[in-house]
Amino acid sequence: MRLKKSVKIVLGIIVVALIAGIIAILALSQRVVMNPDGTVGNTAGNLNNDGRFCEYDGTVYFLNSFPGGGLFAMNPDETDFRRLNSMEVRNILAGGRYLYYYHTGISYEDGGFSGALGLRTFQRCKLNGSNATSLTTNVVVKGQLVNNYLYFLTATNDIVAFSKMKIDNSEQVQLADYEINPACAENGTIYYNGTQGNHFLYALDTSTDAPREIWRGNLWNPVLEGDYVYYMDVANDYRLCRYSFSQDLIEVLTQDRVECFNVGSGYVYYQTNGTDAALKCMGIDGSNPTVIATGVYHHINMTSRYVYFQEFQDDSTIYHSPLGSSGYEVFQAAESAAAER
Repeated sequence: MRLKKSVKIVLGIIVVALIAGIIAILALSQRVVMNPDGTVGNTAGNLNNDGRFCEYDGTVYFLNSFPGGGLFAMNPDETDFRRLNSMEVRNILAGGRYLYYYHTGISYEDGGFSGALGLRTFQRCKLNGSNATSLTTNVVVKGQLVNNYLYFLTATNDIVAFSKMKIDNSEQVQLADYEINPACAENGTIYYNGTQGNHFLYALDTSTDAPREIWRGNLWNPVLEGDYVYYMDVANDYRLCRYSFSQDLIEVLTQDRVECFNVGSGYVYYQTNGTDAALKCMGIDGSNPTVIATGVYHHINMTSRYVYFQEFQDDSTIYHSPLGSSGYEVFQAAESAAAER
């Protein structure tokens, strides 16, 4: 009898230990792993163009907006398409083990938009799309990942707020009650144009969240590239310029009024306005301007190998062009991948 009791006690201890071990493993699996130092979620140029593409660690994450699409992943050479979910997303960020994105509340299931699924949320998930977690239900206008914090601008019921939040959904702090665009980040610093009485260039040190004035320009949507900051010149009908920090020199890259632009891999892509509106490409010094497509385009996103864009008022069709090419075409491989269920 005593032996049986001893066996039961041992078995009970083993069961309790197994349960405790399982709980510990589950808790560990749910723990948010912090990012490596120097993490930045996406390029400023992509985020200023709706953040529909994001290249990270050899993978391109993107909104496949063709009917039946959603959040997809692929190789930079546009092979090996993988569906991560069927949601319409914006402002894609990647860093460490996670993706972050703003979910608009729309699904691409059943071959097209199925209507609102529920609240719009800013979410975090693993790089394979699993374990999606809502971080905030506020409408996110623009967000950026810097090391272990998300910096984001929200607009809810006409109330604008610039805040930060740790990636594990803790330590949320409002930093300003006015517009700050956090898209341009480098080496732990966010660079942004002023919106309160001037359009100077400012820098926010994310280690202290203290801002400082950098340059008294008149700029919009700054993009840092090496020694230069590229920007739209507010005082001169939004022409595209760049400013050299080392030379304290402004260079005018085009006299055209620019609606949006992106910079990377030695190229500048930009959309002009007016009767001869066109999507154009030039060298980063303004050389060799070339028309890519006539008409009005937006959502100019770049990866290491391609530029992607969409025609104004058509947010379904994606066009692509190899960097430096003067031709473009419909991104048919993405369209085919979206149609597969």
